[in-house]
Amino acid sequence: MTQKLTHVDNRGNARMVDVSNKPIQMREARATGEIKLLESTCRLIRDNQIKKGDVLTVARIAGIQAAKNTAGLIPLCHPLNLDGIEVNCTVDQNRVIAESRIKTTGKTGVEMEALTAVSVALLTVYDMCKAVDNSMEIGKIRLLEKIKKDI
Repeated sequence: MTQKLTHVDNRGNARMVDVSNKPIQMREARATGEIKLLESTCRLIRDNQIKKGDVLTVARIAGIQAAKNTAGLIPLCHPLNLDGIEVNCTVDQNRVIAESRIKTTGKTGVEMEALTAVSVALLTVYDMCKAVDNSMEIGKIRLLEKIKKDI
């Protein structure tokens, strides 16, 4: 069975999907990703010794800002009123893990907002640590869950 692409018109041109006839629903998405770092860099992050500041807090705030600006970054995303944004960053022995949970009440999902939040949080870790670690690797960014419920 061939699936029809929703973001192209009959002539194959890119378009934003018309959601005007969709019902308003509670929508939620969770995403995660990681950045691998040297153990010594993770120690600096844990001890708040990175010269640019508190890496985990700045990354968390950057992820929140990114979620709010997703439609400005990804051309075919709908601008959404977000009801809840959670971004958490944790450090272990050799990586920082970013996780996001985004909620809205609307006509379209928040998967891209959740993925964007994680991506920008990890890019922020990279930016803040690049002076001490040139081995960093961002990866495993993925959607964990999406939920929609009638209200």
